[in-house]
Order: sequence, then structure tokens, then C-alpha cells
Amino acid sequence: MRVIPVLDIRGGIVVHASGGDRSRYKPLVTPLAPGTSDPLAIVAGFRALHPFDIVYIADLDGITGKGRNHDTVCALRTEFPDVTFWVDEGAATVEAAQRLVRMPNVRAVIGSETLADVATLQSIRRELGERCVLSLDFKGGAMIGPAALLAEPASWPGTVVVMELDAVGADRGPDIARIRALKSAAPQAEICAAGGVRGPEDLTALREAGAVGVLVASALHAQKIKAGDLR
Repeated sequence: MRVIPVLDIRGGIVVHASGGDRSRYKPLVTPLAPGTSDPLAIVAGFRALHPFDIVYIADLDGITGKGRNHDTVCALRTEFPDVTFWVDEGAATVEAAQRLVRMPNVRAVIGSETLADVATLQSIRRELGERCVLSLDFKGGAMIGPAALLAEPASWPGTVVVMELDAVGADRGPDIARIRALKSAAPQAEICAAGGVRGPEDLTALREAGAVGVLVASALHAQKIKAGDLR
């Protein structure tokens, strides 16, 4: 299983995501980068813990239509050229996704919450191939976005993130049943879980359910998942 650390960025700094209410996210305080919420310092802290080669970026300004943290993404990929950044900035058109992947070592995350329809996803896939990642965004037990997405798993790209927005930072455990069900619906897809991971036991349960990756932030900052667990 691949563990993928997450940066939630707003206004150029990393914030602590919790419960899916983005308006209430505060600047991140973490022992991995004491005294700062700077994205470069926090990625350096992640990398001191473990040689992660993928980092997920949720550009909250982009997702909510309040601008993009483009300069921050550029600085990160320049500082860490051996890391691939999966970037969700709310890209929902072919043009927006293409703009993202023009940057080296970046994959465009297409979130269901900002996607108009399945046809748009198919167009993005045709243009980007495996440089796009689909995020199926759930909140309150329901998927946000076009309902047809769940009915047409053949339209999904090879990598799919299952994002439980209200479980993020909530320390309540991941939705194992949903991971198992989506893996059964799309056995060809690489399923990555996101939201609710509390510690190493959840990583094991997700792997057994069919996930090949898991997005983690709070459990790393709280040191509930440590270097030894990652090794």
C-alpha cells in the first residue's frame, strides 16, 4: 500500500482540514514543521519522516472558485523534483486540466464535486490519459457531483480517490464498506482511500478491502502513523 500525505492549501499556507467545513479550517500546527504552516517546510517534514514520492494537494481556493495557489504548486514541484504532486484545484474542463499537467511532475485531480457530467470526464481522459486522477467526493454518505459517475465505472481513469470529506480530520475511521464496494464495481481501477484514517490498523483494513493507496494528513501530524509504520 502507498501512503500519500496531503496538503490542504488556502492563501498560500497549509490549513488543518477537519469535517469538510472548509470555512473553519485553521493554519496547520504540526511537529513535522514546528512554528510554520509553510507548504515547502511541511513537505520537507513529511520527507524527513519517510521518502514519500507522491504528495496530494487540495487547493482550497481553486476548488471554491477563489483563485488558485499556482505559485505555491510551482515552488513545491521545483523544490521537490522527485515528488509527483496530485493537484486538485477544481479543474473541471479539458483546458483547465491541460494547464495543470503542463507542469512537470503534476497529475490533475478531477473532483466529482466540480465536474459537470461524465462526458466532460471522458474528454479529459482522452486528452490527458493517465495524467488525470478522479476523486469521487462523498459527504453525508452521498456522492457530490453527477450521479451517473457511480453508474459508469468504465468511464473512470486508472486511479480513483474515494474522498470522504466529512471524515477528513475527524478521527472516526474510514468507510471500509465503500472501498470494498467501489473496488468490486471497478476492479480495473487503482482505488485510493481518503478520510478518517486513525492509524496503522486502518491502513491494513483498507488494503484488505482493495485499496492500493491511502491519503493521510492528520494521523501523520498527530504522530499516530510513524516512520516505523511506514517502513
